[in-house]
Amino acid sequence: MNNKLGRNDLCWCGSEKKYKKCHEVFDDKIEAYRNEGHIVPDREIIKNQKQIDGIRESGKINIAVLDAVADFIKEGVSTEEINQLVYDKTKELGGIPAQLGYEGFPKSVCTSINNQVCHGIPSKDVLLKNGDIINVDVSTIYNGYFSDSSRMFCIGDVNEEAEKLVRVVRECVNKGLEQVKPWNFLGDMGEAVHEHALKNGYTVVKEIGGHGVGLEFHEDPWVSHVSKAKTEMLLVPGMIFTIEPMVNEGSDKVFMDEENGWTFYTEDGSLSAQCEVMVLVTEDGYEILAY
Repeated sequence: MNNKLGRNDLCWCGSEKKYKKCHEVFDDKIEAYRNEGHIVPDREIIKNQKQIDGIRESGKINIAVLDAVADFIKEGVSTEEINQLVYDKTKELGGIPAQLGYEGFPKSVCTSINNQVCHGIPSKDVLLKNGDIINVDVSTIYNGYFSDSSRMFCIGDVNEEAEKLVRVVRECVNKGLEQVKPWNFLGDMGEAVHEHALKNGYTVVKEIGGHGVGLEFHEDPWVSHVSKAKTEMLLVPGMIFTIEPMVNEGSDKVFMDEENGWTFYTEDGSLSAQCEVMVLVTEDGYEILAY
């Protein structure tokens, strides 16, 4: 871990308790895992209670915005109209769309349709059609704290194959969540996600994953959804990250639109679906902060 504190020093977490009464045993346990060769989180990754409370409030706005999208989205709506709704609702609730202007991203939300894997850019020229599936990815800044989650929506009469893909990606996230508990590993989650997708005949994108979030939009750790159990970073209470597998109907190969520099597509043109939750590791499991 970071600099070793004296037992009677105030704890690094900001609790105002003595280290020996707060995080000393916790730090010693993490250090034991490090000595066994595991990847362990630095203190910067572990959120304190004040930070968790702030991130939770940001997540409430993120959820409310996606709820507004759910009430609005339908056949004939343009993705630009979704973008405007996200911007207006976020501002109404006191937040800021985290995606707007992030590394040059031009909109307040990502709208990824059918074979778009992620980072679809809203446009007034793109109208939702009967049978489409779409991922709407919303991110919020509220009082300096970040939240991030996405949902899949089926537009009109979606065929059985597309409906199954959307259902299975949600199931994959739930399988992953079952493995989120203190002293498990990110790899336990990743393997559960990947195995469920494979069991249903699908693939999972390898190059793009989840991420830490809360004090910044994207933080460590990077989160793979094709990892192996007992690998990747140790999970400890206070960690916050996203689980957001991108599950493809065909090959797991993807490519980026070189013209806009953002949108990823399936290489073979097959459908792709994604579901994203922001999750906190707790003392006895997990808490979903945004979905």
